[in-house]
Amino acid sequence: MRTPARILVVDDTPDNVEILKMRLESQGYEVLTAADGEEGLAKIRAETPDLVLLDIMMPKLDGIEVCKRVKADASLPFIPIIMVTAKADTRDIVAGLEAGGDDYLTKPVDHAALTARVRSMLRIKSLHDKTEAQAAELASFNRTLEERVEAQVKEIERAGRLKRFLPPQVAEMMLGAGDERMMESHRRDIVALMCDLRGFTAFAETSEPEDVMALLSEYHEALGPLVFAHEGTLEGYIGDGMLVFFNDPLPCPDAAERAVKLAVAMREAVDALKLGWRRRGHQIGFGVGIAQGYATLGRIGFEGRQEYSAIGTVINLAARLCSEAKDGQILISERVATAAEAIAETSPIGEISLKGLSRPVVTLDIKGLKG
Repeated sequence: MRTPARILVVDDTPDNVEILKMRLESQGYEVLTAADGEEGLAKIRAETPDLVLLDIMMPKLDGIEVCKRVKADASLPFIPIIMVTAKADTRDIVAGLEAGGDDYLTKPVDHAALTARVRSMLRIKSLHDKTEAQAAELASFNRTLEERVEAQVKEIERAGRLKRFLPPQVAEMMLGAGDERMMESHRRDIVALMCDLRGFTAFAETSEPEDVMALLSEYHEALGPLVFAHEGTLEGYIGDGMLVFFNDPLPCPDAAERAVKLAVAMREAVDALKLGWRRRGHQIGFGVGIAQGYATLGRIGFEGRQEYSAIGTVINLAARLCSEAKDGQILISERVATAAEAIAETSPIGEISLKGLSRPVVTLDIKGLKG
């Protein structure tokens, strides 16, 4: 509502208009006037006053009809109307109120009654406008709520996708940056680590499914946190097998060293698990293969089910070294050994022929970490 309030006086008697105008202006209100119902209706639509004092008995268009048209016009805001009648005829008063009038005054208009009723109607107008503004704000909030919820759901899904294979701190960094372009197909030099259990196939063939699931759960719960602690990228589980790579999607200068440290930590964790497995009669070992080389990396899959994967000879080499490793061995390629020589105690195995690779591969075994 305006300050000062704008009041329209509609009356076909100039003296009445002048008296009302003078009294209202003395109260600090802005006053507009109209000489008949048609002019009054036109000014209501053009000026949208905060309050109307509307005479009932007028030529052309009486106050009852003006009131009906104003209240029926959806394009107009709420405008209180005080009906003014020359006689205290209850029929005129009832007709005015039924037409949509909000209050009434009788002529001659008492100054105190005029002041009180004008203030009362303007107070109602102010409260109504405030309620309308709050309703509009709520409606706007509700309109955008669905969009915000949808955006949040997408963000949660995006976070879930990243955290399936990335260390939490790396996933949070990428989410904060809001840029997933690094997840698109690209080529990079990586260190791949493949590990799995020795004797697992025989164990699975002769054991109940619940025992197999229980053992795998222990295995994954022990090794999974180690992957994230060393900031490796976990491609996924393949039964008892696990593929982890380093230097992607975020680069790191010590990829080979991290892979070696992770492999040693994994071996120690599985050694602790073996004690319980052997008490249950399970003869299971653990082997690791690590290789370094170029791979093509990126998201693969279909809508609703995508994974981040690496494809290349380096992955095959890590897998073949893993298959060749005996229980407790961590077999690495010569390139990994060179990159991690500052931290790794190695023992040469020699050149070995690996399935699927045309040339023998110089292979070393990790005995432990220096120092």
